[in-house]
Amino acid sequence: MPTNKQRREAAQRHLQRQLERRAELAQKRRRNLGIGLAALAAVVVVLAALVISGVFSGDDDAPEAAADAPTCDYVATDPSVNPNLTHVGLPDGDVPTEGTQALTMATSAGDIGLTLDRAGAPCAAAAITYLAEQGFFDGTGCHRLTTSPGLQVLQCGDPSETGRGGAAFDYPTAATGDETYPRGTVAMANSGQGFDGSQFFLVYGDSLEGNPNYTVVGTIDEAGLGVLDAIAAKGVADGGQDGAPAEPVTIESMALAG
Repeated sequence: MPTNKQRREAAQRHLQRQLERRAELAQKRRRNLGIGLAALAAVVVVLAALVISGVFSGDDDAPEAAADAPTCDYVATDPSVNPNLTHVGLPDGDVPTEGTQALTMATSAGDIGLTLDRAGAPCAAAAITYLAEQGFFDGTGCHRLTTSPGLQVLQCGDPSETGRGGAAFDYPTAATGDETYPRGTVAMANSGQGFDGSQFFLVYGDSLEGNPNYTVVGTIDEAGLGVLDAIAAKGVADGGQDGAPAEPVTIESMALAG
């Protein structure tokens, strides 16, 4: 049987082991805490750098960017008020705003290649594209030819061929006041009240100097200008300088190209 002295020595050894174990655990906790604090500090530094560099700004800016995206305000007009209008529905107001759209305008006088400017006139470009896809222009006549100096255009886009018709919707004219209309321009005709529709004119000679009130929507290719020159050379039906072409011009089809 162990003596009292032996029991005391055993108790002291047990207590010493407990103290050493506690010291070891405390050292380990301090070490783990230091590692955790260092990792947290590193995360804080990285997050601060990302905020400063604007990496997270995209989420905050997204709603504003979406709000800034242009939307075209196409408004239906009432054919009962103007029987010369043709109902074709409305284009989607969310339109492409980059690049161009090529069209081939096949006419009774020859093909005219058009390039619509989606960036410069997105609403007008989208309207013409929509109408072309609907077949709106197919089989319609170009009702007006002008041959006077300063106004040399062929005007189309009115199935009634009265000059008062077109698609039964309109949208605001996109003219800044700086527009010019040199040879090769495609521009939208309007009523003079700040709204465009489906009528457009093809400029074969520099026109409308000092009258920047029409949306410039695109350009005409060289082959198309040759076709327009041939149409203009035949003159106006009544022998004047503004009226129906002497030789009727019909748009056989207007098709997206490319």
